[in-house]
Amino acid sequence: MAKKSGGGLGKVLLGFVLGIVAVAAVVFLDLRFGALPVAVADKAFPLEAQIVKVPMQERIDREKKEAPFGISEDVFEGGAKVYRKECASCHGTPGHDVPYARFMYPAAPQLWKKHPRGEVVGVSDDETGETYWKVANGIRLTGMPSYSKVLSDTQMWQVSLLLKNADKELPMPVAEILNGPGK
Repeated sequence: MAKKSGGGLGKVLLGFVLGIVAVAAVVFLDLRFGALPVAVADKAFPLEAQIVKVPMQERIDREKKEAPFGISEDVFEGGAKVYRKECASCHGTPGHDVPYARFMYPAAPQLWKKHPRGEVVGVSDDETGETYWKVANGIRLTGMPSYSKVLSDTQMWQVSLLLKNADKELPMPVAEILNGPGK
């Protein structure tokens, strides 16, 4: 006579539930008593940058807009005034990096500096709409604030258009606004 195999599904279900409880307990204990990387100097979580980068890029691609006006010296001057007041303390000015920016997590990019590989300066290879989105919305977990309640739409476009052209020679009045006279 064959033996019935009763309770097999119940054992599998019980094992599954116990597994979920065990994982939840480990996560809770690690959060409560562990040494999670919360300081700027701590090593990042595995795949941390990729986990944030993919959904952010998807959202930017969905929501980015086109600039409502073109470039001109007046646009660059307006952008330079905004940049000098709101951005330069973290992102530097042409020829002048901010020393503490590399100790931020993630490091604040120096927007007037050439990338180590290639001729790209700052975010000049990004679409203007992407830079505008980042200025307007900020970027979570980076220290980049949202300026949508601080700057006007025009000011955010001006600084975005200026940064798009950071790899080009700027008119002297714009350079003077960014660096101060005589620099």
